[in-house]
Parts: sequence; structure tokens; C-alpha cells
Amino acid sequence: MSAEVAPAAGSGVAARPLVVSRARTARRILLDRWASRLVILGGIVIIASILAILVVIVGEVWPLFRPPWAERLSQDVRGAPPVSAEALGVDEYREIAYAVSESGVLQFTPLRVAGTYPPIVVPGLDGARITAVAQSAAGRHTLGTSDGRIVPLEVRFKVEFKDGSRVLTAEHEFGSPFALDPQKKRPIVGLTSALLPSGPIVIAQVGAAELVVHTVVEKKALIGEARREALVQPLTIAADGPVTALRVDGRGQDLFLGTARGQLVRYDLGDSTGPRRTDAAIAGTAPITVLQFLNGDRTLVVGDRAGAVSTWQVVPPPLGGEARLTRIYDFAPHAAAVVAASPSRRDKGFVTADAAGTLHVNYGTSGTTLLTLRGDPDMRAAVFAPKADGLVTGTGQGLLSLWAVHNPHPEITLSTLFGRIWYEGYAQPAYVWQSTGGTDDFEGKFSLTPLLYGTLKGTFYALLFAVPLALLAALYVSGFMHPAIKAYVKPVVEIMAALPSVVLGFLAGLWLAPLVERVVPGLFLLPLVEAVCILAALLVWHLLPVSLRGRTRPGAEVFLLVPVVIVGAWIALSLGGLVEARLLGGDYRGWLLSALGLSYDQRNSLVVGVAMGFAVVPIIFTIAEDSLANVPQHLRAGSLALGATRWQTALRIVVPTASPGIFSAIMIGFGRAVGETMIVLMATGNTPLMDANIFSGFRALSANIAVELPEAPEGGTLFRVLFLAAFLLFCLTFVVNTVAELVRLRLRRKYRYL
Repeated sequence: MSAEVAPAAGSGVAARPLVVSRARTARRILLDRWASRLVILGGIVIIASILAILVVIVGEVWPLFRPPWAERLSQDVRGAPPVSAEALGVDEYREIAYAVSESGVLQFTPLRVAGTYPPIVVPGLDGARITAVAQSAAGRHTLGTSDGRIVPLEVRFKVEFKDGSRVLTAEHEFGSPFALDPQKKRPIVGLTSALLPSGPIVIAQVGAAELVVHTVVEKKALIGEARREALVQPLTIAADGPVTALRVDGRGQDLFLGTARGQLVRYDLGDSTGPRRTDAAIAGTAPITVLQFLNGDRTLVVGDRAGAVSTWQVVPPPLGGEARLTRIYDFAPHAAAVVAASPSRRDKGFVTADAAGTLHVNYGTSGTTLLTLRGDPDMRAAVFAPKADGLVTGTGQGLLSLWAVHNPHPEITLSTLFGRIWYEGYAQPAYVWQSTGGTDDFEGKFSLTPLLYGTLKGTFYALLFAVPLALLAALYVSGFMHPAIKAYVKPVVEIMAALPSVVLGFLAGLWLAPLVERVVPGLFLLPLVEAVCILAALLVWHLLPVSLRGRTRPGAEVFLLVPVVIVGAWIALSLGGLVEARLLGGDYRGWLLSALGLSYDQRNSLVVGVAMGFAVVPIIFTIAEDSLANVPQHLRAGSLALGATRWQTALRIVVPTASPGIFSAIMIGFGRAVGETMIVLMATGNTPLMDANIFSGFRALSANIAVELPEAPEGGTLFRVLFLAAFLLFCLTFVVNTVAELVRLRLRRKYRYL
């Protein structure tokens, strides 16, 4: 292919043919097509990768919100009819159940294994009947008889592996019977017990309002071993109506009683003078039939004859004072009288059963009923399996049923993730994140609200520091600084973005935080003093002769302000010390606490705002300066030609025209601050608090993921909640970027005709 190039007019030069190779043209077209396809392919791969990440995150999060379900594995297996709700038990593999009958027989019943077990007669009854059973620990029971005696019972399951299969052996051990009420020999109609380090405590009801308290007291001797002595105390209850249920906590400190008129009474057993009534509350109008503690013995489940189920705790009032019995939650009611309640040994779940055969699986932390199951009528007992993965129920005819329960994340609901929850020991509902604890009865607290709050709090203070500094610097560099100086300043600021965030976090936590703590009053005076110093320098500058001012190259005046800024900072910090000494009593931290109620943490939001703002400044500055510099030159020239000053041109022409890019810079800086991990992790106390105080710390979603994910068991609740936090971060940045793009397009359409 060839083409002729026409000679320029009057040039007198002959035209020279321009020859373009056809092969070269074809090669360029081919390369252009390949480049276009590679760009499209790269975009598709990026979008697919993001979607794949989203699919993985959603796949880990979805099981948290799957509804629980239960399946009846075996039905109407013949066993012994349990005396009460605590006379029934099962091993951790849900293979063998056992029950104690009223006739004094301990019967092991295979549920999912072959074989039979002979009935075991409780020794030493001598014609008496079993009238009450209490459970103090896993497999430890106390049997009460019709003639006022107590028989300890311990049931164990021995696990062995033979020829690659598990062999489960049921074992039992009866203790020596002893008389709890030796003189009157009244039948025991109610019984509760706890196993203390000094020995067991047994409390039996022998009359409508009469109890017998049997404790083991350990007496230390000067020489030799300590002696243990049994102490029996009668206790007459002062309550509104006969006692219908009783329960002592595992620490042997508090005794709770339910009456026939729905009154809940608490007695203090730790008083040296003997049991003392402390307080009472009205749980309902029907007789209380069931009292049971959840795992940890802090939350008391109350069920009555009308089918109502509620939980109670002994907590202090919100404004302080003596701890009182307080209703925490009301659960879905039963249609018949509640006859049994059994807690989970792994979490705060529990099951309740009524006389009509309906089972409710509840969770104490969230106050929700997770499952409703229909069992056999005439139900007398229901027990949670040790692994909380099954239920065993027993009827008055001795029919046992086994249920498999699939509920791996019972503590997770929308309310526990984002709402206020009344946790054990708290005076009122609160937002709390505390994923681990030091005891097995720890109550998981998975509220993401403090983490979201901390993320937005850190981002707010970082942008509060970075946005004005970066935008004003970009405006000055693009419109007022000399081009020769700009060639050095802009690359230096851009290099700041290459500093690793872990280095910034290290410096902020170990160097900046102690430094800021010493000069806080001066820091708050710094903006005011700097403004006064700069205005004073400007006034002096205008008073100088024009000949002297003309020696400074236009756009280099900023270097004259550097000494002014340094002097202003020195004056502000000096005044801060003076203000602290004269007006704040010499200790600004004490003044903040006494006057404003604000505590000061060394690693706080102020430090994070400075450190993370330093990391965000280069991004916002670079994008904003490019947007300002790309404003067409004819717009500036036209404005100046019409008599506008450089400041008027910058604020009324350049900034509006570049506003889409400026807004994008701010939003990208927002995304950078939201996703920051190491600075937030190292420069704050990393405490999940919801406090607007600038002097307090916080915990962000990203930092929380970095801290807790390495220790979270795969597939566990904490593991999936951390993925949910990542999903929230993903959604937050997606929404912010989408809104930013819509606003940017709108600003672009609005100012495109300038």
C-alpha cells in the first residue's frame, strides 16, 4: 500500500512517496486485536476471581443461618420409667441410656447397639421407694427415698477400641445410704444437690415448706489431715405458698425455690449464720414445676404448670446496688405443664418438655426457641446428650425415644450478631464481642456491631486528618507551586504510599503513642496557633516592599512558611503545657475523667487517626492532584483573562471541574482506611468498645480477622463469624464504591460543559 504526500505550499520540495508495508500493517492489526482480547480476558479473570472469593466467603457464612433440624432415630424403646427429669441419662455417643425407676431399679437400655442389660436393684432400700432424684454433675446422682434416706449413685461409660471398633461399657457405683431425716423419716418429695470441693451438699424437701440441708464441712487441724464432718440443718421456708421446685447452684452459694403461687425465692447459703432469704420475684401465676441451671450455673430456667418458660439471673441494677433476681427472657410457651428441663453441657442451650409430649429446644443467650418437636404423651423426662447432638426422652410407661439434633451454631442469630444481648453477669443488654474465655462454661459473645463501629470510627478519624491535608496540598501543588519544585514534591509524597503499614503501625504504637500522650493539650491548640502564625506571616509578607517580595520565585513561597509552621508548633506545645498546669490541675487525664467522664488510653483513636491518615494522604493527594492538573488550561486562562484571581479561579473553576476525580480520591482513601489492618491492630488497644471518645481504643473488622482467624477451629462458629466479618467488609467497600461511582458520574455530567 502506498500513498502520496502533497508538498507544502511554496516549499519548492518535490513530493516524496510514503510507502507502508502491507505485512507491517497486518502485523499491527493482529497485535492490536490480541492486545484488546488480552485486556478483555484480564478483566474477565479479575471479575471471576472476585466472584469466586465472594462465593467462598458466602459458602463459609451460609451454615450459620441454616435452620436447625431434628430426626427421631429410635422410638418406644422399652426401659425403666424415670422417677423425674433427672433420673434419665445417656452416654456421649447416644448408644446407651439409663433410668432410675420409682421401684428402685437402675436400668440400662441400648438405643443403637445390640444386647440387653439386666435390671439393677438399688441396694439398701428395704422396701422403700425412690421418690426424688437430683443430679450434681455428669453421671453423679443423688436418690431420695420414701423413708427420708439418701443414696449416692455414679454412672460411668468406659470406652475401649477393639479390632477397630468402639466398645462401650456401662458402669455404676452406689454409695452408702444415709438418713437425711433420721428422727421423723419423712419422705423426700424434692431434692437438689451440688458437688463442692469440701464434699457434697444435699438439700431435700420433706414438707410443704420444710427443707433439710445436709453439708460436709472441712475442718483443718494444726497437725495431721483435715477432718470432714456432716452438718444437718432444718430450714423452714418463708414463701408465698408451698414449695414445688428447688435448685442449688454448683457453687453451693444460692438456693432457689419455686412455689405453688409462682413465686421465685432465693436463699443465701454462704452466710455463716445459716441460710438467709435474700430476695424474691414473681415468675408467673401458675405453680412452678421445674427449676434448672444452664451450663455454668448462672442462668436459671423456670417452667410452670401453665407451660411458661423463662430464664432468670442474679444481676446488679444498671445504676448499681445489690444484685437481685431479674427476668432475662421469656421463651415460646408450652401447651401443657412443663415437666422437665435439661441443659446442654457445651453451650447455653437447653431442652424443655411438657406433659403432652412437646419438646422445645431453646438457647439461653439469644432467648429464642430454635426447635419444636412432637414426642410421646405422658412425658416425664428429657435429657440433652453430652455433645448436644441428641435428645433422649422417657415416659411414665418406660418408653424411651432418641432424637438426633443438628444445630452446630445455636448461638448465632441476627439479634446476637447485631443487637443488644443480655449476657450472664451484665446489668443490662449490651453489644459485646468476646469469642473466647477461660472456662468451659464460657458464653460466646459474637456481636459484630462494636467491630463495625470501630471500623467506621477509625476511618472517620483517619479521613478527618487526611482529607483536608491531602486536598489542600493537591490544590496548592497543582495551581500555585512552581513546576520545578512540583517535580520534586509530588514524587516524594507518592513514595510515602510505599511505606509498609506494619512499619507505620509499629512506629505509631511504640513511638507516636507515648509522644502524643505527653502533648495532648498542645495538639488541640496546634490548629489554632498555626492559623494565627500563618496569618501573621501573611500580614508581614504584604507589608514588605515589593522589591523585596519580588526576589522570591513565584510558587516557592511555601518554603518561607516552613520556619513559621515549626515555630507555631513549638508555641502550641509550650502553651499546651501551660494550659495543663494552670487550667487542668496539672494532669489533663485526671481532668478529662473528672470533668468530662472520658478515660485516656495510650493507644487510642487520636493516634490511629494520625498514623492511618499518614498512610491515606498519598493516595488522596495523588489522585486529587492529577484531577486538578488535568483541568483544561483554557478554562484557567479564560477565568484569569476575565479578571478573576488565582484563588477565585482555583475554587470556582478548577475545583468544580475536577470534583469527580476529587470525590473518587476521597472514596479510594475511605476504602484504604476501612481495609487497613496492621496500623489499627498495633496502634489501638484492640478493645471492641462502642465509645465515641477520641481517647479510647477500638477494634476494627479487619484487625479482628487478623487476630482471631489463626486460632479459630475450621468450621466452628468463630471461624464462620470471621468470614461473615469479611463478607461485611466486602459489602461495605462494594456499596461505597458503587455510590462513589454514581456520584462521580453525576458530578461529571454536571460540570462537563465548563
